[in-house]
Amino acid sequence: MSTEALQRILRGPNGLGTAGLRLARREEAPAPVGGDPAGDDLRAGDQGPAGDAGPAGEEPPAGGPPRTGTPVPGLYHHPVAEYDTVRADEVGRRVKAWAIDEIELYPPEWEEEFDGFGVGTYMTVCHPDAPTVDHLMVAARLMVAENAVDDYYCEDHGGSPVGLGGRLLLAHTALDPLHTAPEYQRPWAESFASDAPRRAYRSAMEHFLQVASPSQADRFRHDMARLHLGYLAEGAWDQIGHVPEVWEYLSMRQFNNFRPCPTITDSVGGYELPADLHALPALQRVIALASNATTIVNDLYSYTKELNSPGRHLNLPVVIAEREQLPEREAYLKAVEVHNDLMHSFEVEAAALAAACPVPTVVRFLRGVAVWVDGNHHWHQSNTYRYSLPDFW
Repeated sequence: MSTEALQRILRGPNGLGTAGLRLARREEAPAPVGGDPAGDDLRAGDQGPAGDAGPAGEEPPAGGPPRTGTPVPGLYHHPVAEYDTVRADEVGRRVKAWAIDEIELYPPEWEEEFDGFGVGTYMTVCHPDAPTVDHLMVAARLMVAENAVDDYYCEDHGGSPVGLGGRLLLAHTALDPLHTAPEYQRPWAESFASDAPRRAYRSAMEHFLQVASPSQADRFRHDMARLHLGYLAEGAWDQIGHVPEVWEYLSMRQFNNFRPCPTITDSVGGYELPADLHALPALQRVIALASNATTIVNDLYSYTKELNSPGRHLNLPVVIAEREQLPEREAYLKAVEVHNDLMHSFEVEAAALAAACPVPTVVRFLRGVAVWVDGNHHWHQSNTYRYSLPDFW
């Protein structure tokens, strides 16, 4: 299949574009900077968000157009379309109020760190076909909640592999509620008050259920169980000081990855990919390849940040360096190649599936996942608050 055909399929059928496939009317909103982000070609343009002050030394932007970061040299990616910055700011404002004021997920002194995450821009650039800000807020709450569970249970803010399984299991009951004897239902419900990540999961899931069908909700729960299984594997390796083989690490990353985010692309877009189509092995492979590629993007952009953090952090360049006895630079460049292989496989197989199964919801979902992949890279590249590149070039 030619590159031209691939791009045409991923953009959607000619003459329809996003607007023609949208099942819900988009709310009226101020005109976005640079035009409508829901135009036919979402892989055009190279405008992006800025980072804020933080580990990479950037100052917070005081309004005005955002800056762009530097992409990893040699990394195969697509620039995103210009996006609705007014909408992004509104999502950022609302999700901050939800996280800090409504559910008290983070203390006020962590406000700058929360701002530096840039979740409003992240979700807006990943879901340009969301019909309303409320739909984007569904994705934003889930993203913040997932990040908080990782921070509090696994990583920066007191996380530990010790007892991780029990914490994750209880957190998962906020997504997949406990059904038990009345005597024990109440203490389970009351337990959420004492645990911020569980409060976040519960609240975010309640909002998600307002736009998701039962099938979409069950799909999301399944993918979150996959994520938690990946957390447990990485935590277990951390406890025993095990550095996995490269293939073992990539197996873990297929579970501990971004999959729950693109899997809701239809819910956020205001339509539904039917369960029988979502379950197609070819579509499952496409989703897995996309999710794996986006997770290696995270490994590459967070590499310097993790090296400068206490303890040992597993990421693909670190594992390749140790297991294949390569210098740091060569291991990093090989990780870039792994990412590029995954991206090419994703695009070829997504195009083949769209051609073989040209159902409008399938084509739209595949295109939505492709746009999410681009937006995820864009957020990593541009978030200079969190990330800076190693000095390998």
